[in-house]
Amino acid sequence: MSKQTYRVCLCFRRQFKLREGGPPVDIKELFSHYSENRVMTPEHLHRFMVEVQGDDKVTKEEAEAAVDAMIKELKHHPIFHRRVLNLDTFFRYLFSDLNPPLPFPPKVMKDMEAPLSHYFVYTGHNSYLTGNQISSNCSVVPIIEALKSGVRVIELDMWPSSSKDDIDIVHGG
Repeated sequence: MSKQTYRVCLCFRRQFKLREGGPPVDIKELFSHYSENRVMTPEHLHRFMVEVQGDDKVTKEEAEAAVDAMIKELKHHPIFHRRVLNLDTFFRYLFSDLNPPLPFPPKVMKDMEAPLSHYFVYTGHNSYLTGNQISSNCSVVPIIEALKSGVRVIELDMWPSSSKDDIDIVHGG
């Protein structure tokens, strides 16, 4: 556990203990399944990329390049280290730029003939206002109109009740 000291208001110091968590259990299980003797070779990484990530176009050379890049990123000299990933390096790889999100399929999967509001969450900020945010009044009418036109998310304000033991949901002033 490392410690970090911060200066507060130029005259006090506050020290915090930083607790670094390791990889989550599901990542440990994946690593255990796709590694051997607690190390993941480029071949193991390639199998992980194909079977888990569903990237059937990835080559073994790309997996080797990813392992080499991770070793280089950690400033390890390849002459003294094997071309393998340990659990921590694999975890870093998962969140690195070497592991980008998979591209979406290029073909249209559904009929796209419906109104646009059927595909996106249509929402509005201050949906209870009758006009602009500065000088207009609040009303339930704009909320009703928004819901009729396909808005799926409306804004409601929550304020503490007068007794401070509950909340009031309001549509503005």
